[in-house]
Amino acid sequence: MQTFEKICNNFGVIKNHKTEMNSQRPVTIKDIAKKFKCSPSTVSRALNDHHLINEDTRKNIQEYAQKVGYQRNLVSLSLLNKKTASLGVIVPNISSYQESAMIDGLHSVLQPLGYTLNICVTNEQYILETEYVEKLLSNRVEGIFLSVSQETYDAGHYEHLENVIKRKVPLIFIDREYEGFETSRVTIDDYFGAFAAIEHLVLGGRKRIAHLKGPNGLTVSEQRFRGYIDCLKKYNLPIDEDLIINTNFRVESSIVPTTRLFDLPNPPDAIFGVNDQVAIGAMKVIRERGLQIPKDVAVIGFDNSPISPYIFPSLTSVARPGRRIGTEASRLFLNYLNASEDEFGVERIVLPSELIIRESSLNF
Repeated sequence: MQTFEKICNNFGVIKNHKTEMNSQRPVTIKDIAKKFKCSPSTVSRALNDHHLINEDTRKNIQEYAQKVGYQRNLVSLSLLNKKTASLGVIVPNISSYQESAMIDGLHSVLQPLGYTLNICVTNEQYILETEYVEKLLSNRVEGIFLSVSQETYDAGHYEHLENVIKRKVPLIFIDREYEGFETSRVTIDDYFGAFAAIEHLVLGGRKRIAHLKGPNGLTVSEQRFRGYIDCLKKYNLPIDEDLIINTNFRVESSIVPTTRLFDLPNPPDAIFGVNDQVAIGAMKVIRERGLQIPKDVAVIGFDNSPISPYIFPSLTSVARPGRRIGTEASRLFLNYLNASEDEFGVERIVLPSELIIRESSLNF
């Protein structure tokens, strides 16, 4: 898996080590042809093991090309073959376990087939998302996997996505989708995961359950919020607006909201975080208040990140099969390649979520 250096410039410029060590220009087919006093087409055929070039000539040219460090111009070859074996992956960040797992799933299927993944990080910015889409298309990628940024939802614009479809490039939403836009996608049943989390708390006797909600409008945030609301309604528990506060998925974004919750005259006896990072931040505030988890306050997160079992107390969380999102999205892309234009339609895959119960929500 390689980073798309020209597009993801926020990672910094990666210099070519060989270029720094050797300031000479690269060896070309014409240079080799001059050495052997033959035509460039003869050299090209020899390098490609063409049967019309005798075996000794092929061997001599190939050995010389290797000795002088000749490298094929892959861009020219891709233009000739009309294939780049290059794919774009656009995600909001790569710091969370979910995004890393999705990329790993894509890589596990597509890299053995010869594809290069060009990873682009939007940092939740609409303008970066549009720029990456344009640059990926200009570099003739064969498909784009996209987890939509928060600002794209906020902006309400999707012209850049329409451009992908117009170019007949497969566009597949991964994890986060743009509702109303017709293209294939692989998502997770966040609603069920949230409902199961709240039901677990209610059946454990918790009555004032706060929700540290994700950004408004984002599909994953809204699905988890809907599961939270519907479960409270099922058990006839009141919906208290004071117990619902927005965060932005980062651990630090939960500190002030959790502090506000425990400044209330009637604070919560449980907190449901939109993800594990938010839940972990809430646990820090709870401990600083001198409260015990889960005796005084139960806590549940979302994503089942690798650290969840190892913090104290271990964090109850909703598991989401991030790696499988990547493998299923890869399958959709390959299906697209193997289908005729008339046969291929929009496919929607919703993967199950699962509540993993640990110490942070148990009753003592």
